[in-house]
Amino acid sequence: MTTPAPDQTTDDALHPVRAGLLRAAHADAEALLSRTERQAARLLDQARAEARTILDDARRQGEADGAEACRDLLVRSRREARSRTLAARREAYEELRREATRRAGELRGADSYVSLRKRLEHRARVLLGPGAEVSEHTDGGVVARAPGRRVDLSLTALADRALDLMGAEVRSLWEP
Repeated sequence: MTTPAPDQTTDDALHPVRAGLLRAAHADAEALLSRTERQAARLLDQARAEARTILDDARRQGEADGAEACRDLLVRSRREARSRTLAARREAYEELRREATRRAGELRGADSYVSLRKRLEHRARVLLGPGAEVSEHTDGGVVARAPGRRVDLSLTALADRALDLMGAEVRSLWEP
């Protein structure tokens, strides 16, 4: 019988130890790999959940921003509409005032103007006293003065006052 070489004997004796270490290393590697895969899956799930949360938050913020922009646009549109409505009403009122003034001025050419002028002169003296200085206004009607006081009974002023006294009735001409 021949004696095996010492290296061979050591190799044969260590073979089961090596095989056990290899099995243990494979088992550790598989366990580590399994833990790593589970951990990676958890991290991926967390990342997906966080991404969904971020997207939901961004969506909500976008909707809120959009709603705010919509409200701003609506407010601006309402202001613009109100401004245009008021401008149209103002123009209608100014046109009515011009027409009333024009028609009042036409009274100067009427046969009844002399009588109207006398009534206006009488009214001025009632308001300011018999010593009031009364003169014809260039637009028709009269203007009277007394010390510290003045009364304008011109046809233009009378037309303006008539419109002012109508107040809400005049506004009803252009309101729905």
